Amino acid sequence: MKASLRPGRRAPSLDARLAALGEAADLAAGRLPAEPVERARAVVERAGARAKLSPDHTAAALAGATGSGKSSLFNALSGTDLADVGVTRPTTSAAQAARWDPEGSGPLLDWLDVPRRHTVEAGDAALAGLVLLDLPDHDSIALAHRLEVDRLVGVVDLLVWVLDPQKYADAAVHDRYLKPLARHRDVMVVVLNQVDRLPEAAVARCLDDLRGLLADDGLDGVPVLPVSARTGQGMPELRALLADRVAARRAWASRLAADAATAADGLAEAAGLTGETPPKPKGDQAAPLAGALADAAGVPQVVTAVAKAYRHRAATATGWPATRWLRRFRADPLRRLRVEGGGRTSLPASSPVQRAGVELAVREVGARTSAGLPEPWAGAVREAARAANDRLPDELDKAIATTSVDAARRPRWWGAVRALQWAVFAVAIAGLLWLTVLFAFSYLRLPDPPTPELRDIPWPTVLLIGGVLAGVLLALLARLAALLGARRRARKADKALRAAVAEVGERLVLAPAEDERARFTDFTARLTAAR
Repeated sequence: MKASLRPGRRAPSLDARLAALGEAADLAAGRLPAEPVERARAVVERAGARAKLSPDHTAAALAGATGSGKSSLFNALSGTDLADVGVTRPTTSAAQAARWDPEGSGPLLDWLDVPRRHTVEAGDAALAGLVLLDLPDHDSIALAHRLEVDRLVGVVDLLVWVLDPQKYADAAVHDRYLKPLARHRDVMVVVLNQVDRLPEAAVARCLDDLRGLLADDGLDGVPVLPVSARTGQGMPELRALLADRVAARRAWASRLAADAATAADGLAEAAGLTGETPPKPKGDQAAPLAGALADAAGVPQVVTAVAKAYRHRAATATGWPATRWLRRFRADPLRRLRVEGGGRTSLPASSPVQRAGVELAVREVGARTSAGLPEPWAGAVREAARAANDRLPDELDKAIATTSVDAARRPRWWGAVRALQWAVFAVAIAGLLWLTVLFAFSYLRLPDPPTPELRDIPWPTVLLIGGVLAGVLLALLARLAALLGARRRARKADKALRAAVAEVGERLVLAPAEDERARFTDFTARLTAAR
């Protein structure tokens, strides 16, 4: 399928198409079978080599089956007896070239690896620039002959298929060469040779039948010329057609464009492209994955520890001074997990159920991201999604350890309550000391202290009991405030931890899968440009 173009826009240049083909091959490497990828790269490499050679010369090859009369046609076109013609088959064992304008053709023939070269003296000036090759028979019993035909058919600028009335419908030439070269209709000519052996009506029927066969091969519109190398019938028309192709000096570029399109077709077939790729199903993939990763990473345990640690530290900072020192003997829940240390945490390993949840979430990401893609590219997307599964536990643990849960920050009210606690504690101690002094006076039978205006109020007791009760009340209020603060701190920690875990999922699961799908989209765009 040719790339569609908007009205008023020029088609991509050959260089752009070849560049797109090379990029498509690079994108497909490791995703598609090696053969079509290497074939595409070979086309790009071959195009670069051909572009450096003479653009003023057109290498045209006469190809055909045994007995089709290629050598006779070669001699008739060149006006020489360079090619051996005889009843013994095959008569052509190696390709040979006839050139009408030898200047500059040497590097081209070196690249084609055709050592047998002849210069046509006093030839038709209209054919200047033509390099005509006589190939071995494509159906030769000698393997080396068939390989030589395959090699040169794959690189020459113009293909002239020489068929004869007896074997023009032979499946060997149609299935092996003509059908695979359907993209090359612009650089192909078909000659029905030896028409002098048939009545005129039979020639017309053969031509109609041959054109039908070519149309079935995808070569509708390819020039079909009836020719007789022996009698010269149709030779002027063939020379004129070759002269036109040589004068245009575009056969080599058309050949390369057709090669690029064929190689792109091969990549498209290997990729299973049969039409427009459906869009990826809509829906949030990040949330389910982040939830599964958070459970496996121990986020709920850390959040619970953050709340407990907040309450523990709040009680230590704001409790009754006489008893709060006992809390120092209780382990801090958050420090026990070694969170915020930057190294590995002490969180327990995820359970089998949690690991199964992560694997299910990762598979779901791969399935949704690859939806609509043909195999094997869909498999590459799924593989990209789960490629980092072995790294997930360590990366999640690192994310937990390096995420600030704001546990070290002490609210200002802790200091205010702490100061009040010391104040009421001091009041209670003052009351206690006062009672002690009074007891001492009473015990030692000393006169009562001169405080007649305060004798009716038990101030020492009031100070002691009031200080204790105030301290207890402050501790209870502080505990209530700590409970509310712990909830807020836990919510912030949960949000921060889940964001860190979601980043791990994005980096190791979602992004690789999306990148692989984007790679496929880029690949199809390059194929469109190349085709």
